[in-house]
Amino acid sequence: MNNTTTATNSPAKLQRQLALWHIIIIGLAYIQPMTVFDTFGLVSEASHQHVPTSYIIALIAILLTSLSYGSMIRRYPSAGSAYTYAQKSIHPNVGFMVGWSSWLDYLLSPLVNIILAVIYLEALFPDVNKWIWVFILTGFMTWINVHGSKVVAYFNSWIVFIQLLIIGVFTWLVYSKLMAGTNADGTINDAAYQLWSLKPFWSDIANMTALISGATILCFSFTGFDSLSSLAEETKDVQKTLPKAIFLTALIAGIVFIISTYFMQIYFPQTPDKYFPDVAATQPDILMLVGGSAFQAAVLGFAIVTVMASGISAHAGVSRLMYVMGRDGVINKRIFGHIHPKYLTPTYNIYIAGIIALTAGFIEFDVIAHLISFGALTAFSFVNLSVIATYIIREKRYHSAYDLFMYLIVPLLGFISVALMWKESEPIAIKMGLSWAVIGLIYLAFKTGGFKRHPPMHNEHE
Repeated sequence: MNNTTTATNSPAKLQRQLALWHIIIIGLAYIQPMTVFDTFGLVSEASHQHVPTSYIIALIAILLTSLSYGSMIRRYPSAGSAYTYAQKSIHPNVGFMVGWSSWLDYLLSPLVNIILAVIYLEALFPDVNKWIWVFILTGFMTWINVHGSKVVAYFNSWIVFIQLLIIGVFTWLVYSKLMAGTNADGTINDAAYQLWSLKPFWSDIANMTALISGATILCFSFTGFDSLSSLAEETKDVQKTLPKAIFLTALIAGIVFIISTYFMQIYFPQTPDKYFPDVAATQPDILMLVGGSAFQAAVLGFAIVTVMASGISAHAGVSRLMYVMGRDGVINKRIFGHIHPKYLTPTYNIYIAGIIALTAGFIEFDVIAHLISFGALTAFSFVNLSVIATYIIREKRYHSAYDLFMYLIVPLLGFISVALMWKESEPIAIKMGLSWAVIGLIYLAFKTGGFKRHPPMHNEHE
């Protein structure tokens, strides 16, 4: 009886129930490997038909940054991700602004998956009003998240497996067509463009500016790996498991993306407007051209499920970020810091993210992709800087070769690689991202009395 009373009166907390495979599955579902079909047109256009090289550049930046995430998780095993790291290692105000800017990544990620699912459903059921799909999909995504992160992991595990299987079948179909001497143009006439070629990686029209521009868009494809840090307070043996899960998630996704787009780039060698009426929504056309109408219908039907899996994982990530900022008192604690006593999930935040996802009916995919990249690049930049601030400046850990490599060279290279992508970001994303940051700065000024005091911070040992 006493145990029941204590459990009832104690505030609900996130529970540590996720193992390594749970987290990798959630990360891959968030990344959604089949997004390779959605971004191919945009990145092919930006990179001048060198998509796999843009993926390599993006993957290098992501892997370096994933090592920085691992370093920070070992120091601060909190659900706040980049927000917590910048807050504790640089300055509380900087942490708030990083968390605020990261909301562009976290809040819009569930929304973009609703947009993609609606695109696929409209291709299959053109007569149904898209708002019906928006409401149904958002409601389902919200319900799954309310019932807990372990439910999310089990729901996503078989979906990720089938996604990888579909990409494998698709790549085999492309490979078979190329072996037969045909591509999307009908035949391969260019002798330099045989099945095994360096041309998808580099050619006479390639240049680093275009390749980095393509990599900048692809930050959108990798956003799942960093969201895993928001599951720190629900992970078993967090300091050992989570850094490994983050690195492996990014690496697995990157390898899948590079191999599949190598063959896709050979199959679609010219500018994407030669093949796709809308370069921002290429998956239906790619599936039709490679596998025919039956293959397109089958994969699009499953793709609806895959983007929902990604949206569910993204929904989980943003609700945890809002929870940590609410728990800290930076935003309303009663609403955002609430944990449901039965489901042990931040239900109010899940409902709020669901309401925001309903705006998917108004926004275009390419705009959202660029905005998500802005939020992701902000988080990546400050996580790398947080490693240097924590280990080199504060703790002065620069006396061994290992410390210098892990805590200075790796994060510095990570920051430089991210900065190169900042340079090639779309102007509209920069303008909208900075406008969002200004709103956050005004709110922070109000919350801190004109920056005279620090924003509230959570003591994890309390």
